Amino acid sequence: MATKTQINAFLKMIVPIAVRQCKKHDNKIYASVCIAQACHESGYGTSAKMVKANALYGVKVGKSAYKYGSAWKGAAYKTGTTEYYDGKTATKITDYFRQYDSIEDATEDYLDLLCTASRYKGALNQPTAQKCIEGIIKGGYATGPQYVSHIMAVIDKYDLTRYDIGLTEWIPNAGSRATIKKGSRGEDVKYLQTRLNALGYDVGANDGIFGEKTKAGVIRFQSDHSLTADGIVGSKTWNAIE
Repeated sequence: MATKTQINAFLKMIVPIAVRQCKKHDNKIYASVCIAQACHESGYGTSAKMVKANALYGVKVGKSAYKYGSAWKGAAYKTGTTEYYDGKTATKITDYFRQYDSIEDATEDYLDLLCTASRYKGALNQPTAQKCIEGIIKGGYATGPQYVSHIMAVIDKYDLTRYDIGLTEWIPNAGSRATIKKGSRGEDVKYLQTRLNALGYDVGANDGIFGEKTKAGVIRFQSDHSLTADGIVGSKTWNAIE
């Protein structure tokens, strides 16, 4: 099992890659889903298979070894895995999986597959991350009976939906945000601005600088939600915003 240090190191590495590649693919797949699948499939980067082959997503070669883009160069490795063909019975098999030159290539190929193969069209441009992962599973990506709940648990635990709405860098301990106010700077401020804009409280650019316009937006939000309208974002305001 991955340690907290390993998990944070993996998320710090994969978050900007996933956000960048999802944007390259027109955000048809949620970055939160991309990140969570990478975490789940690779054991937060600790899987020996992943380390040797940069095989974050466990994508099989397939009978035709079809290339959905240019990220996969054709290398492969053979290993055992478990499938649930009837949705409940574990079956051990051996198959060939795609090997990559880098984590960036693995992530790009995963998205090329989902955005190109017709069987995954039900995963694209969905209204929620859960609908997206459900579409991926319906397309045949995995057979585990609890796969959707596993992915959603990772998304919820690490607050990964933040990366669907503008954040680009991993922030550890997302569940315990610092109190911020006018003069504060950083990713928490950027996230605050992104959320307020999305909720209809125009605070201008998501620049990570808590200025007068951001304070005014916070005060409007607090007033509308029966909070102390002081422009200071503490735990109660964070809870309401999230």
